[in-house]
Amino acid sequence: MRNLNRVAVVGASLAGLRAVQALRREGFDGELTLIGAEAHIPYNRPPLSKSVLQGDDDVSLPGAEDLGEDWLRGRVAVSLDPVGKVVALDDGSTVHYDGLVIATGARPRRLAEHPASVHTLRTIEDSLALRAELNTGHQRVVVIGGGFIGGEVASTARALGHQVTLVDSAPHPMLAAFGTDTARWLARHHRSHGVELISGTRVVGFGGGSRVTEVRLSDGRSIPADLVVAGMGVTPNTEWLEASGLTVEDGVVCDATLYARGAADIVAAGDVVRWPHSLYGDALVRVEHWSNANDQGAVAAANLLAGPENAKPFADLPSFATHVHGARIQSAGLPQLADEARLVAGAFEEGGFAVGLAREGVLVGAVAVDSPKDLIRLKRGIGSSLDAVAA
Repeated sequence: MRNLNRVAVVGASLAGLRAVQALRREGFDGELTLIGAEAHIPYNRPPLSKSVLQGDDDVSLPGAEDLGEDWLRGRVAVSLDPVGKVVALDDGSTVHYDGLVIATGARPRRLAEHPASVHTLRTIEDSLALRAELNTGHQRVVVIGGGFIGGEVASTARALGHQVTLVDSAPHPMLAAFGTDTARWLARHHRSHGVELISGTRVVGFGGGSRVTEVRLSDGRSIPADLVVAGMGVTPNTEWLEASGLTVEDGVVCDATLYARGAADIVAAGDVVRWPHSLYGDALVRVEHWSNANDQGAVAAANLLAGPENAKPFADLPSFATHVHGARIQSAGLPQLADEARLVAGAFEEGGFAVGLAREGVLVGAVAVDSPKDLIRLKRGIGSSLDAVAA
């Protein structure tokens, strides 16, 4: 273990928590400063669009309670001086370090016109505010964006008895991530559970003043709305690094061992990091899923302690699971890189199926619906010939 006296971890969500735990587990006994923008101890975000909206407040993360009070809550990093090894915070204070873990995560994308009454979903406060509105009686809910968050919110709102319209700019929800046939299945799945799905058009404005009463679309239509939720993906939180000299391009660009490019004392983890993945020809990837943040936080911290010369590449396969209208949807790898999708188990019409997604004949990702064993089989075959895996 290299000689580090002071380590700072910027970002106190899942990746930051796992980094702190790994630092202590690996034997670091120096000064450790965790900096978190929220006032809460780290908590689990996936339930925010599902069980929390239905009244379950359990968002606990194992180990978060062990942090105690000895960390900086409600503080935001505003700049980084990697030469002086100083992080400046929003209250004017500074944190000095010998080693730094960047785990500042991401925030929801916002529309050019984004009234205050249009909800986004990232924090526990966001989820509780949305829950309060969903509990005020049956409403016309419009969800903007057909990705995982949008799909989960639409599913939850329908389960609570609301009228739901889902607006997605793609021809089918999750088209880029799932391929055409699976995306078509998802569209049918939404509609069969009472969601009005409007695809291939964008939201361009709102009516109703401070309280939105209609959503205006690029095709000229207007949709009545009592409640609007925007789930259009996220943007990595890197503004505080703009003058740092680090390479920032849709995230902090790192090498395969999660060291920030050109830095021997800075690593990054979670939604904020882009790194070359060995299974995908060292293409730079950024992954926003829970499992990636969970695993990267620990590996980044261990690599920081080991030093660049002894650090290990991070080549874990991304994976994700969700439930939409009762169906369990799982993905593995990077399906969005594929140029071919092939049904390898089950049938789209029956609901239980698995799809292998390949690039130039090599399996790069997989998607399964109510077919977990097939997902495991395909996940093991990523990097192999699709023909061999599908045989």
